[in-house]
Amino acid sequence: MAKLNVNGTVREFEAEDDTPLLWVLREQLGLTGTKYGCGIAQCGACTVHIDGEPTRTCVRPVSTVTATQKIVTIEGLSKDGSHPVQKAWAALDVPQCGFCQSGMIMAAAALLKQKPKPTDADIDSAMTNICRCGTYNRVRAAIKVVAKGGDVKSAGLSIEHIAGSKA
Repeated sequence: MAKLNVNGTVREFEAEDDTPLLWVLREQLGLTGTKYGCGIAQCGACTVHIDGEPTRTCVRPVSTVTATQKIVTIEGLSKDGSHPVQKAWAALDVPQCGFCQSGMIMAAAALLKQKPKPTDADIDSAMTNICRCGTYNRVRAAIKVVAKGGDVKSAGLSIEHIAGSKA
Protein backbone atom coordinates (compact mmCIF):
# COMPACT_ATOMS: atom_id res chain seq x y z
CA MET A 1 0.00 0.00 0.00
CA ALA A 2 1.09 3.54 -0.71
CA LYS A 3 1.39 6.07 2.11
CA LEU A 4 0.82 9.78 2.60
CA ASN A 5 1.62 11.99 5.59
CA VAL A 6 -1.64 13.89 6.06
CA ASN A 7 -2.26 16.23 8.98
CA GLY A 8 0.61 14.69 10.90
CA THR A 9 -0.46 11.06 10.47
CA VAL A 10 0.89 8.56 7.96
CA ARG A 11 -2.11 7.11 6.13
CA GLU A 12 -2.27 4.17 3.72
CA PHE A 13 -4.30 4.18 0.52
CA GLU A 14 -4.76 2.31 -2.74
CA ALA A 15 -5.13 4.26 -5.97
CA GLU A 16 -3.82 4.36 -9.50
CA ASP A 17 -0.72 6.54 -9.93
CA ASP A 18 -2.60 9.10 -12.00
CA THR A 19 -5.45 9.52 -9.49
CA PRO A 20 -5.68 13.15 -8.40
CA LEU A 21 -4.58 13.71 -4.81
CA LEU A 22 -7.98 15.34 -4.19
CA TRP A 23 -9.81 12.06 -4.70
CA VAL A 24 -7.47 10.13 -2.42
CA LEU A 25 -7.97 12.74 0.31
CA ARG A 26 -11.75 12.81 -0.06
CA GLU A 27 -12.70 9.27 -1.06
CA GLN A 28 -9.99 7.12 0.50
CA LEU A 29 -9.05 9.11 3.58
CA GLY A 30 -12.45 10.70 4.29
CA LEU A 31 -11.14 14.28 4.44
CA THR A 32 -13.99 16.02 2.68
CA GLY A 33 -13.17 19.61 3.66
CA THR A 34 -11.07 19.93 0.52
CA LYS A 35 -13.55 20.53 -2.30
CA TYR A 36 -13.77 19.71 -6.00
CA GLY A 37 -14.57 22.84 -7.97
CA CYS A 38 -13.31 22.98 -11.54
CA GLY A 39 -10.98 20.01 -12.03
CA ILE A 40 -8.41 22.14 -13.89
CA ALA A 41 -6.63 23.91 -10.99
CA GLN A 42 -8.25 27.27 -11.71
CA CYS A 43 -10.71 27.84 -8.86
CA GLY A 44 -8.62 26.77 -5.85
CA ALA A 45 -11.39 24.99 -3.91
CA CYS A 46 -9.08 21.97 -3.70
CA THR A 47 -6.12 23.83 -2.14
CA VAL A 48 -4.08 22.11 0.56
CA HIS A 49 -0.53 22.67 1.81
CA ILE A 50 2.23 20.32 0.73
CA ASP A 51 5.36 21.09 2.73
CA GLY A 52 3.88 24.51 3.44
CA GLU A 53 3.13 25.40 -0.18
CA PRO A 54 -0.46 25.92 -1.31
CA THR A 55 -1.18 23.20 -3.85
CA ARG A 56 -4.24 22.54 -5.98
CA THR A 57 -4.97 18.86 -5.62
CA CYS A 58 -7.50 18.31 -8.41
CA VAL A 59 -4.71 18.00 -11.01
CA ARG A 60 -1.86 16.74 -8.81
CA PRO A 61 -1.37 13.00 -9.37
CA VAL A 62 -1.06 11.20 -6.05
CA SER A 63 2.07 9.47 -7.34
CA THR A 64 3.91 12.82 -7.31
CA VAL A 65 3.58 13.14 -3.52
CA THR A 66 5.98 11.14 -1.38
CA ALA A 67 5.29 9.70 2.05
CA THR A 68 7.84 12.14 3.52
CA GLN A 69 6.07 15.23 2.24
CA LYS A 70 3.71 16.81 4.74
CA ILE A 71 0.17 17.44 3.53
CA VAL A 72 -2.10 19.69 5.57
CA THR A 73 -5.79 19.90 4.72
CA ILE A 74 -8.37 22.28 6.15
CA GLU A 75 -9.09 19.62 8.80
CA GLY A 76 -5.44 19.74 9.86
CA LEU A 77 -5.10 23.53 9.95
CA SER A 78 -6.69 23.43 13.40
CA LYS A 79 -8.86 20.88 15.15
CA ASP A 80 -11.29 23.42 16.55
CA GLY A 81 -11.32 26.39 14.15
CA SER A 82 -8.83 28.31 16.28
CA HIS A 83 -6.34 29.12 13.51
CA PRO A 84 -6.12 32.93 13.20
CA VAL A 85 -7.33 32.83 9.58
CA GLN A 86 -10.35 30.72 10.51
CA LYS A 87 -11.16 33.08 13.38
CA ALA A 88 -10.92 36.14 11.12
CA TRP A 89 -13.06 34.43 8.48
CA ALA A 90 -15.79 33.80 11.06
CA ALA A 91 -15.53 37.22 12.69
CA LEU A 92 -15.95 39.00 9.34
CA ASP A 93 -18.59 36.65 7.95
CA VAL A 94 -16.44 35.90 4.90
CA PRO A 95 -18.23 32.73 3.76
CA GLN A 96 -21.55 32.97 2.04
CA CYS A 97 -22.20 29.62 0.35
CA GLY A 98 -18.93 28.38 1.87
CA PHE A 99 -17.97 26.08 -0.99
CA CYS A 100 -14.67 27.73 -1.90
CA GLN A 101 -13.77 28.77 1.61
CA SER A 102 -11.55 25.88 2.68
CA GLY A 103 -9.32 26.53 -0.33
CA MET A 104 -9.39 30.28 0.32
CA ILE A 105 -8.44 29.76 3.96
CA MET A 106 -5.59 27.43 3.00
CA ALA A 107 -4.25 29.94 0.45
CA ALA A 108 -4.54 32.80 2.96
CA ALA A 109 -2.82 30.79 5.71
CA ALA A 110 0.08 29.99 3.37
CA LEU A 111 0.38 33.65 2.35
CA LEU A 112 0.43 34.85 5.96
CA LYS A 113 3.01 32.26 6.95
CA GLN A 114 5.26 33.42 4.11
CA LYS A 115 4.48 37.13 4.50
CA PRO A 116 3.00 37.97 7.92
CA LYS A 117 2.32 41.58 6.85
CA PRO A 118 1.23 41.24 3.20
CA THR A 119 0.63 44.25 1.00
CA ASP A 120 -2.40 44.50 -1.26
CA ALA A 121 -0.14 43.40 -4.13
CA ASP A 122 0.95 40.34 -2.11
CA ILE A 123 -2.69 39.46 -1.44
CA ASP A 124 -3.60 39.92 -5.11
CA SER A 125 -0.73 37.69 -6.17
CA ALA A 126 -1.43 34.90 -3.67
CA MET A 127 -5.21 34.87 -3.60
CA THR A 128 -6.08 33.56 -7.05
CA ASN A 129 -8.93 31.39 -5.79
CA ILE A 130 -12.35 31.99 -7.29
CA CYS A 131 -15.33 32.80 -5.09
CA ARG A 132 -18.64 32.52 -6.89
CA CYS A 133 -20.29 34.65 -4.21
CA GLY A 134 -17.77 37.47 -4.68
CA THR A 135 -16.55 37.83 -1.09
CA TYR A 136 -13.17 39.17 -2.21
CA ASN A 137 -13.38 42.37 -0.14
CA ARG A 138 -14.06 40.35 3.01
CA VAL A 139 -11.25 37.91 2.14
CA ARG A 140 -8.82 40.83 1.86
CA ALA A 141 -10.15 42.34 5.09
CA ALA A 142 -9.77 39.02 6.96
CA ILE A 143 -6.18 38.65 5.77
CA LYS A 144 -5.43 42.18 6.98
CA VAL A 145 -7.09 41.44 10.33
CA VAL A 146 -4.76 38.48 10.85
CA ALA A 147 -1.77 40.59 9.77
CA LYS A 148 -2.75 43.18 12.39
CA GLY A 149 -2.93 40.61 15.17
CA GLY A 150 -6.62 39.80 15.05
CA ASP A 151 -8.15 43.24 15.60
CA VAL A 152 -11.47 42.86 13.76
CA LYS A 153 -12.23 46.59 14.05
CA SER A 154 -9.16 47.29 11.89
CA ALA A 155 -10.96 45.70 8.94
CA GLY A 156 -13.22 48.70 8.52
CA LEU A 157 -16.31 46.55 7.93
CA SER A 158 -19.52 47.20 9.82
CA ILE A 159 -20.70 43.72 10.72
CA GLU A 160 -23.09 43.26 13.60
CA HIS A 161 -23.84 39.76 14.85
CA ILE A 162 -27.42 39.48 16.05
CA ALA A 163 -28.08 36.68 18.50
CA GLY A 164 -31.83 36.88 18.18
CA SER A 165 -34.47 39.28 17.01
CA LYS A 166 -37.02 41.07 19.15
CA ALA A 167 -40.65 40.68 18.16
